[in-house]
Amino acid sequence: MPVAEDIEKTKEILASAQRVFKIESDAIASLSERLGKEFIKAVHAVFECHGRVIVTGIGKSGLIGKKIAATLSSTGTPAFFLHPADAGHGDVGMVTKHDVVLCLSKSGNTGEISSIIPVLKKIGVKIITMTGNLKSALTQRSDIILDVGVQIEACPNDLAPTASTTAMLAMGDALAIALLQLRDFKEEDFAFLHPGGDLGRQFIKIDDIMFTADNIPIVDEKSALTDVILEITRKRFGGTCVLNNDGKLAGIITDGDLRRLLQKNVAIGKLVAKDIMNPHPKVSKSGTFAIHAFKVMSQHNIMQIIIVNNDNEPVGMVHLHDLLEAGIDKL
Repeated sequence: MPVAEDIEKTKEILASAQRVFKIESDAIASLSERLGKEFIKAVHAVFECHGRVIVTGIGKSGLIGKKIAATLSSTGTPAFFLHPADAGHGDVGMVTKHDVVLCLSKSGNTGEISSIIPVLKKIGVKIITMTGNLKSALTQRSDIILDVGVQIEACPNDLAPTASTTAMLAMGDALAIALLQLRDFKEEDFAFLHPGGDLGRQFIKIDDIMFTADNIPIVDEKSALTDVILEITRKRFGGTCVLNNDGKLAGIITDGDLRRLLQKNVAIGKLVAKDIMNPHPKVSKSGTFAIHAFKVMSQHNIMQIIIVNNDNEPVGMVHLHDLLEAGIDKL
């Protein structure tokens, strides 16, 4: 292909992509102008629902519906996708009167959805419809209408759902995020629903990994060296907490501290924990994220960390191996 022709083709390709971005961004921007009472009603209908959100749609709308259901579920609103054809052959039995049904249809005349509307009405669910046709039969039989109509598809033939599916997706995201904020859905809630992968690992609380109660190696300041060694040996952390008379954390003794002690020319027979301990142990607060503890351990090259409460009392202990097993090092 000649260079000039190649350059021209490149320009055409980029222009086509830019046209798609412009049409679809305009479609999303126009949605904000149509937000109003119906959107508010939809948010409250889902928020007050004691069941789940059943999302249904077919074709490209169905694919968008699956993503909307996934987004709702991962942000605190239980939802699942129900294929309308399957619903018409028995799966509508999954729907209860406590649920809300969210229908996605560009035309509002999807036969598979229309065929299950009478059953949904009989069950007694509230029906929310996202559509680009406000005069359709589906619209007239729905309780709440979310207008996701677009002036033109990004497809040059104005046929393949492109801008319209983008608009549906954006409306679904808006619904999910409004509900997230209404539920005061926090980082720890998100972490609970995302136990796998980097998303889950970055929100793991140290409390979910640490060892507690009798598993924590503990001696008091007056404990003899032999008791310190026995406590470190019995537990699995390569160290022990040292408490003062008030039960507060006074220090830590590790295997390394004992080895360094034996290298010194000192009489160890009368030594007690207070004589050996490091009075400035590295700690992590209960309730913080495990990644913070990992960063402290990495920065100071230590193998264990003590978890304390607001009163500086040891409530847990974590070894570096525990964090590695939880995948914290992969963040």
